[in-house]
This record gives sequence, structure tokens and C-alpha cells, in this order.
Amino acid sequence: MSDTFCPDCKKHTEVAFDHSAGDTVCTECGLVLEAHSVDETSEWRTFANESNDNDPVRVGGPSNPLLTDGGLSTVIAKPNGAHGDFLSSSLGRWQNRGSNPDRSLILAFRTIANMADRLGLVATIKDRANEIYKKVEDLKSIRGRNQDAILAACLYIACRQEDRPRTVKEICSVANGATKKEIGRAKEFIVKQLEVEMGQSMEMGTIHAGDFLRRFCSTLGMNNTAVKAAQEAVQRSEELDIRRSPISIAAAVIYMITQLSEDKKPLKDISLATGVAEGTIRNSYKDLYPYAARLIPNSYAKEEDLKNLCTP
Repeated sequence: MSDTFCPDCKKHTEVAFDHSAGDTVCTECGLVLEAHSVDETSEWRTFANESNDNDPVRVGGPSNPLLTDGGLSTVIAKPNGAHGDFLSSSLGRWQNRGSNPDRSLILAFRTIANMADRLGLVATIKDRANEIYKKVEDLKSIRGRNQDAILAACLYIACRQEDRPRTVKEICSVANGATKKEIGRAKEFIVKQLEVEMGQSMEMGTIHAGDFLRRFCSTLGMNNTAVKAAQEAVQRSEELDIRRSPISIAAAVIYMITQLSEDKKPLKDISLATGVAEGTIRNSYKDLYPYAARLIPNSYAKEEDLKNLCTP
């Protein structure tokens, strides 16, 4: 209850709300102060047919401009009631006759969403991957190719374009059986097809070692001081002519930084966290070792401390 001015009582009185009728009624004289009002608060009723379904959502999903009907078509589900045979033989038959032309697209988008969720990617990357797949699918050039590799490659390209790159090995871990080689070939095929269609080179974004560093450090459980030192070292490494992949440089920098801390990380653990082979990390570390004094911040390790670094 709350206080509201009643014109009949000529004073502020307590009022009662009749939610079923939408009326606000004075408790002293019974005058209806407001009729058919709209309750704008949240509604948590359940509109599901199943008694054990507590989902209060009563609307469908958002429209999808990549689908023919915007993703707002109606699908008749197979019932579980006593009249299931009748409904499945009549309504089900009509459902099959009006089959959704975007069924393959919907399945592809669902697979991309599942892979993105497992990698913890944001919605913008999912949408970009869906757009890339839609463009390639419209070209009718992916028939007979490994569908899992194509979808994984679309997600890889989307990550690159949104400046949130993932390694091919990370994409491969959620790619439903597609190998790194298959994903790599699919990526090259998609880029080539879209470049021919657009008549210009496809922007993929530049990969830097720093794009992977924080994620790798988090996986290894490194403290904030070591992470900041590794980030600064990676930034300084870009000024050097180190002809190694950004992922290899990130792994080598992590190895170098951890050797100067009390919490030293075995090469095997760094290899597992970064997906870079131990031999590759050693070779990259060998290339970085002569520049250790320039790479390691003075606030993290003094020049005499660099003697503790392993000789490559």
C-alpha cells in the first residue's frame, strides 16, 4: 500500500492495488482513483506447456539478417501428448513440406556459436564468423569440402579481423575433429575465394606477440609483476629483427621472464600453455638471448641478475 490524494476524502489516504483489474482503490471510501493501469514491472510468469519448464521467457530470439526470413519462421515441434500420432501425421507432414531453406545455415551458425562459447569469444566475433561463412556459402564453392574445417577457419579469420586472434591450435581444439592442416587449407581457400569475389585483398589484421601473452601468462598462473615485465619485453622485441612467429616470441619471452623469478616454469609447461613445441621455444629463446639486457625491464631484473638466465 501507499498514500495517494483522494478527491472524495479530500486528503491523502492509503490505496490498494487490484492487479487483476489494474485499478487503484482508496481504502477509506472505495473510490477508484485509477483504472486499467499498466503494470510496467518485470513479469515472471511461466508460459511453457511443460509443467517442469520454469523458463519465464515468452519471446523468441532476435532476428538474423543473414537468414532468408530473418530467423523468425515457425517450427512445429513433435508433441509428447496423447494425440502425438495425429499431430505428427498431419502438422508434422506440413512441417516437412515447408522445410526451412536456411536449415544448413542455422546448423552452421549453431556450430560456430558452440566453438566460440568454448573459447570464451565475444558475440561480435561470432557474428563476424557467421557473416564470413554466409559469404562463402553463397558462392556455392564449399560443397564437398570438410565442413568442420570451413567453420573453424571462419572463426579463425573472424578472430583475426576483430583483433582478438587465437592460435590455430586453439581453434583446432574445438573444431570437432578438424586438423590444423585442414583448418589452414580451409583458411587459405576462404581468403582466396573472398578476395576474388571482392576484387581486392582481404584484411586479416596483424598478429602481435602481445595479443597472446596475457592469456598464456594467465594459463601458467604468473603473478602480475612477471606479466607486466613480459608485456614490456614483448613490446621491445618488436623493435628488433627477430624472424620468428609472434606466438614463438611470446613463448620465448615467457620462458626468459620466468627464469629470472622464484617461480620458474618448466619448458614443458610453457609448451603446453602456448601450443609451441619445446624445440621452437629453445630456438626463439636463442635468438632473443643476446638482447636480454634490452628486453628485460630494469625494474624487474638488474643487469647482474641476467647472469641467472640459462645459456642457450
